[in-house]
Amino acid sequence: MRKILFIIFVLTVYGCSTYQVESEIQHTEAKQLCAGSTQIPDNIAVKFEPIEDLALLKQSLGAPKEGKLCQGQTYISKEGATITIFRAWNSTNTNSKLGKWWSFNKPVGKISKYRSEYEICYQWSPLDKLISCTLMPNTKVVVGNGQSAQCSEYLTYPVSATQQIYIDDASVSLTNCTVFDGEFSWN
Repeated sequence: MRKILFIIFVLTVYGCSTYQVESEIQHTEAKQLCAGSTQIPDNIAVKFEPIEDLALLKQSLGAPKEGKLCQGQTYISKEGATITIFRAWNSTNTNSKLGKWWSFNKPVGKISKYRSEYEICYQWSPLDKLISCTLMPNTKVVVGNGQSAQCSEYLTYPVSATQQIYIDDASVSLTNCTVFDGEFSWN
C-alpha cells in the first residue's frame, strides 16, 4: 500500500511539474510569435503613462488567426497632451466610424499593404473613409501589435510588427474629429 501511495505521489508531483514546465514553454512560444514592440514611439512617449489594466488588455488580445492584438501594453494619456490618431473605416457602417482600432500614423501607400500591416480583412471594411481625432486626456488605451487574421480559406494575414491602438469606447475618448473620403488613385 505504501508503494502504491508513493508511486501516486511521485506521478502527481512529476505530472504537476511537467504541466507547469509545458505551460511556461507554451507561454514563451506564444510571446515569441508576436512581432514588434508595445513601447510607444519616442516622439510621443512623454504624452502617455504606462498603467496596469488587465481587463482592458484582455479585451484587446486575440487568438491566432482571429485578429485583434498579439501583444499589448496599457497606457493612459496625460493631462494637457495633444495626441492625434487615425482610423480607416467603412462608410456603409456608420457605427464603424469611431471603432476600437486606431493608429498613430496616417495611412499612406497601397491599401493592400495597409490591410496586411493592420490585419484588416476585406470582409470587415472597404476602408473608404478616414477619420483623424484627438485623444482626450486620461484615456486608457492598449498599444500593441496585430495578431494574425484568417480572412478566408485563401487569405491569412500573419502577425504584424505595426503598432495599433485599442480604445474601448472611442465615442467618449476622442474630440476634434475630421472625416476624409477615399478616392481612386491609380499608379
